[in-house]
Amino acid sequence: MPKYEVLSKELTERITRERADGSFERVGVRDTDIVRRSNADAHRESIWRPPFAHDIDTIIHSPYYNRYTDKTQVFSLIKNDDITRRSLHVQLVSRIARTIGGALNLNLDLIEAIALGHDMGHAPFAHIGEVYLNELYFANTGRRFMHNLQSVRVLDKMCPLNISLQTLDGIACHNGECELEVYEPTPLHSFEEFDAMIERCYTDDRYAAKIIPSTLEGNVVRISDIIAYLGRDRQDAARIKLVDEDAFYNPDIGSMNSEIINNLVVNIIENSYGKPYIKLDSRHFKALKDSKRDNYFMIYNDPNRSALLDSTAKPMMTEIYGQMLDDLRAGNKYSPVFTHHIDFVNKSHYKRAEAYEKTEPNQIVVDYIASMTDDYLIDLHRYLFPGSGLTVEYKGYFD
Repeated sequence: MPKYEVLSKELTERITRERADGSFERVGVRDTDIVRRSNADAHRESIWRPPFAHDIDTIIHSPYYNRYTDKTQVFSLIKNDDITRRSLHVQLVSRIARTIGGALNLNLDLIEAIALGHDMGHAPFAHIGEVYLNELYFANTGRRFMHNLQSVRVLDKMCPLNISLQTLDGIACHNGECELEVYEPTPLHSFEEFDAMIERCYTDDRYAAKIIPSTLEGNVVRISDIIAYLGRDRQDAARIKLVDEDAFYNPDIGSMNSEIINNLVVNIIENSYGKPYIKLDSRHFKALKDSKRDNYFMIYNDPNRSALLDSTAKPMMTEIYGQMLDDLRAGNKYSPVFTHHIDFVNKSHYKRAEAYEKTEPNQIVVDYIASMTDDYLIDLHRYLFPGSGLTVEYKGYFD
């Protein structure tokens, strides 16, 4: 039978009292703390539009936000509208993080901005596609591809949108693959420090795995990312009959998505209220780790799914990478890398110091491939290589 934990009576009474008497302490980022690359009038706050709300609006109206709609969350090549896509995932992360942030009196606009932008740079075919693109980029340049860094690049370089330092830092450091029992913000004072951190991540993957958000809001989004996918991915796996719905069980946080979200959120609030960190107790942290391990064993490391993509998506991406790189170096203006990508970026009416096409060619190709949905990459491969024997078959609703 499902078990839903509740906040302790002591904390419930404390929060109620502090809200009533006005002593509910703001421990998160204040709007006046915002740091931007430019102090342009268009991004200044107003009485009806706080500064971090500008980041939210800018992100959801940015050129690549629409691509979330058809980007795989976990399961590729499946026609099923009930399977989670990136567009829903970022909303779930935002909702969970805002719930925690509201209870802790954090900056909810900053939380929402980080959550909605955190996966903007995800490659097609989810994390498997990220592995493929990283291999190609590293083989050609010695630099790494990581979706969190690409999310920053999309919002800060490809489309210089003047997003705040706090939002970009939360996006860069959101790594949902590395769970921690305590999330304690790491100070970050300037864009100079931030840019140096990002550059080091491209060449040092060990360092990249260790970076921690500089704000409580960023850390809330980071743990919420795990909470959002842990149970949801199990629901999706059951819907496509990869696993049985009853295959997962953890006595400390439950097995149903609603149980997992509720019990982890309650525990975080219980252990983080009024503190300068975000924390799970040891029992819930172990349960989260164990449940995440079970997901890997039963879902993410499914050999059949990996074999299918290794034999189709990987060589497709490899051939596209090579062709686009050749077209760039040859200056073939009729190539899709120009007509569908460079022109799209340049027509987004954002002022830039130099033309985007002067960017290093491998980086442009990575930008292009990372921006694609699964369907786009498959269609592009068919367009570029019409005689190729590489084909994919989607699992339909009635298969």
